[in-house]
Amino acid sequence: MDKLDARILELLQSDGALTAAEIAERIGLSKAPCWRRIQKLQQDGVIRRTVALLDAHSLNVGTTVFVTLKTGNHSEAWFEKFVRAVRDIPEVTEIHRMSGDVDYLIRIVVPDIDAYDAVYKRLISAVEFQDVSASFALETIKYTTALPLDYLKLDLAELSGVFSRMICAMRVAISRRSMS
Repeated sequence: MDKLDARILELLQSDGALTAAEIAERIGLSKAPCWRRIQKLQQDGVIRRTVALLDAHSLNVGTTVFVTLKTGNHSEAWFEKFVRAVRDIPEVTEIHRMSGDVDYLIRIVVPDIDAYDAVYKRLISAVEFQDVSASFALETIKYTTALPLDYLKLDLAELSGVFSRMICAMRVAISRRSMS
């Protein structure tokens, strides 16, 4: 992965509907090599899929509930039953296994508290929990699907080239100073 790949990813994270030609133009690459790079990023699993981000309020699911779960049972059978149960609940949009005081953190989107209560009842009727606690989001301060690209491991050959260009530029600057 190099700087061009990173730039492609940056552009696609901000607008997944961009065409290869549009991306190529923005990064200074011709269309075919740009398309091959996008294809490789998809094949390598870096780009998992391209989706449309929908507005929750427009779809009447503007209430976000964060639910923490504790279980006294950590068996494989319990876990498989839990996964089957939450997989069948479309209001559950995220599930994270946690360290610390809780075992799982779930994000649920619903129209209102009554709808959350229905989801809650489905969840506790399917799987046994030691504790279930819900917090309702009052306001979303930041929401993004874009991942930070600052931690990308760039291709060593490219980094070597960057350092070589920097050293050459420094040598030119030093020689110009010594001439003047």
